Order: sequence, then C-alpha cells, then structure tokens
Amino acid sequence: MGSYLFDPRYRDALSLVKGFRNGVVYGTKVRFPHALVMTLLFRNGSPQEKLVSILRATRDHARGLAFFVTAYKSLMIVQRSLSASGKNSDLHAFVAGCVGGYFVFGERTSVNQQIILYLFSRIAMGLANTAVRAARFEPPSDSFAVFAALCWGAVMVLFRRDKSVLQDSLQSSMTYLYEDSNHWTSLKTLLWHNK
Repeated sequence: MGSYLFDPRYRDALSLVKGFRNGVVYGTKVRFPHALVMTLLFRNGSPQEKLVSILRATRDHARGLAFFVTAYKSLMIVQRSLSASGKNSDLHAFVAGCVGGYFVFGERTSVNQQIILYLFSRIAMGLANTAVRAARFEPPSDSFAVFAALCWGAVMVLFRRDKSVLQDSLQSSMTYLYEDSNHWTSLKTLLWHNK
C-alpha cells in the first residue's frame, strides 16, 4: 500500500499533484491575509460584499498559482522527454514559464497584476545582483539607499503628474496617504476618521 508513492514511474505525475496542491496552499496563505486586511481597511460595502471580495481574490490567487505550477511542470516534463540529453535546460524553463504565464496570468485582473508586478520587481533585483556578480565588484554601501531614493522620487512625480498611470491599489494607497491627509472638517476627521 502506498508503494506507488515512491515508484519512479509515477514520480512525474505525483509531482504534478503535489505542485497543484502547493499552489493552492501557498496562494491561499499569501492572498487571504492580504485580501482580508486590504478589504477591511480600504473597501466599502456590506460585510457580505467584503467577504465575497476576500474569498474571490484568495480563490483567484490560489487557482492561478496551482494552474501555473501544473502547466510549468507539465511542460518541463514534456520538454525533458523530447530532449536528446533527457534533461531540462534554461531554455526549457523559459519556454514553460512563458507559456504558463501567458495562459494562466495573461488576463489583466487586479490579482494577476499584483502577482506580475511582484515578480517584475524581484526579477529586476535578481538581474541587478547577477550583473554585480558578473562584473565582480562590490557596489557602494549606500547603493540600496540610492535605489530607494530613485524609486520614491519617480513614483511621487508620477503620482503628482498623472496618478492614473499607476496601478489601482498604489493609486488608492497614495491618495489616502498624500491627498486625503490634506482635508479634515473636525478634530474627529483630523485624527480618527479619514473622512
């Protein structure tokens, strides 16, 4: 009983099952608390509407990750089986990632957009670290501070000039922080309630 769990013939199929499962679990763990906090803090509507919004965002994130993992791993298995070496390469990973990304995360929803922006920022940092290692030099000790300064300077100019070019959740956050803080009608709306 259960010997198939360790049988090499079933390894690929079982890794797909486990990958799908891990996508659901990880997506739920990441999105549910984020959606809960953001919805309670910034979303208007009835408690039922808020709950539906939280559950929908959680479902979308978990489902997206589960389907992406399954698509990616499936394409890696297929490419490995077609490879003369019987091994996967970086090109295989790129192709599988592109195909999975296009079909699973290609629709522009708020959840997908947040996931892609998260990935983009991590990729940019990874590429910068790769360049530093390839050049074999130690960046100045204040390089992160300079990077932070440039990011904040750029986003503040974009927000000031035309905030509509920024992602919706960033627009909302920045409006709350930088514009709503310019308006109050009483001590209550100055210190306790935003409006």
